[in-house]
Amino acid sequence: MKIAVIGGTGLIGSQVVKILTATGHEAVPHSKSTGVDVISGQGLDEAVAGADVVVNLTNSPTFDEASLAFFQTSMDNLLAAARKGGVGHFVILSIVGVDQVPELDYYQAKVLQEKLLAAGPIPYSIVRATQFMEFMDAVLSWTADGDTVRLPATPIQPIAAKDVAAAVAEVAAGTPLNGVRNIAGPEIFALDELGRITLSHKGDNRTVATDPTAGMFAVVKGDVLTDKDAHLAPTRYTDWL
Repeated sequence: MKIAVIGGTGLIGSQVVKILTATGHEAVPHSKSTGVDVISGQGLDEAVAGADVVVNLTNSPTFDEASLAFFQTSMDNLLAAARKGGVGHFVILSIVGVDQVPELDYYQAKVLQEKLLAAGPIPYSIVRATQFMEFMDAVLSWTADGDTVRLPATPIQPIAAKDVAAAVAEVAAGTPLNGVRNIAGPEIFALDELGRITLSHKGDNRTVATDPTAGMFAVVKGDVLTDKDAHLAPTRYTDWL
């Protein structure tokens, strides 16, 4: 199949393109660097013309309320181009538990993206993933203060980006789900404990203080960002480290 991967040069997109190409598909990466802009619409019609599948892996440049406008505009433009181009399957990547954390603007924006896709005219698939292992350094930096990193004990089920890419590629090459597939890492950790494991592995002598008010994951209630019944990926966090 011909598969247009929008956001195909990023962390997940570049790996999705590689996997799909290796399995015999014509996977074409598109991004701003290739002249495709999902906000202005520049290059979109050409990018999706003749594609059997569109995989949209673009992401908002911010995590604040501006992300709502990003996903509204980008999805409107992409769905219009895909409809015009006769695309038969539209895939997006979202977040496990995304509809359970209305306090976060970015999660609201991803819910909006899902709703726009589901309400549209094109058969679709939504892949919801748990938190990427690759994001732990950023999480640690948000609440670092001198020799201490403050983290809540929010349950997290980290998944490796390579496993996310494999799942997205598998869904993209398959029959539209017209629904959601949850994917997750094989283990659940409290975020503060995950921070301690990460720092210890790196030989970083900072300490992690458990603080239920620290960082964006402080507003998450219970274990909504985990899913024991998800499709479990093989990579364990300590092996990934």
